[in-house]
Amino acid sequence: MSPPAKAVSVLVVDDEPAFREGLGQAMKQEGFEVHLAGDGEEALDLWRRHRPDVVLLDVMLPRMSGIDVCREIRAVDETPVIMLSARNEEIDAVVALEIGADDYVAKPYRVRELVARMRTVLRRAAASTTAEGADGVLEAAGLRMDRDRHEVTQDSEPLRLPLKEFAVLALLLENTGIVVTRQTLIDEVWGFDYVGDTKTLDVHIKRLRAKIERNPERPQVIITVRGLGYKLVS
Repeated sequence: MSPPAKAVSVLVVDDEPAFREGLGQAMKQEGFEVHLAGDGEEALDLWRRHRPDVVLLDVMLPRMSGIDVCREIRAVDETPVIMLSARNEEIDAVVALEIGADDYVAKPYRVRELVARMRTVLRRAAASTTAEGADGVLEAAGLRMDRDRHEVTQDSEPLRLPLKEFAVLALLLENTGIVVTRQTLIDEVWGFDYVGDTKTLDVHIKRLRAKIERNPERPQVIITVRGLGYKLVS
């Protein structure tokens, strides 16, 4: 008899005990294995010990902010992270996405919506690690991408790209010289059922430009085509 499938694990991080316990209970009812943390340092400790499949991370935390926790995780791993905040401010969403969060959800929210977003980022993570194309090597504009090895170089210098940045660049390289619409990029990289903020794409384009453009403020490789999307110029 084969062993039972391991439950997907989630780390819930929030400094409000009632909210933390309530969300943890809701996650258990959805079939997740749950770990709970009340501050940033405890969150990092539990993350290192248990390596959960997804992290629900409040922005405002004692001892270490959620932004700093996410930054620490992203320095070494691509565990999906969804930021939570009671402050529905655009700056929170932008900062969270800039430092590598996969999604941002403002409180209050419906548990069903949160679970849907969790399952979406988990599917994307699984697809990125198992389905990176067997299309071989892509080359343009001094960039060389080996999809099988998950390697990218620019003028023979290696570039370190997180999974979604890699996927965005791959789609642009596949369509060198052709406009790829915003909706196509979102559908192909984040999935047709993506329910997050569309600013996610803009943030990832900005991060790619910072790595490959000589002057990110005046991009010459990844061009914005206003009203349509983006184009990689050879």
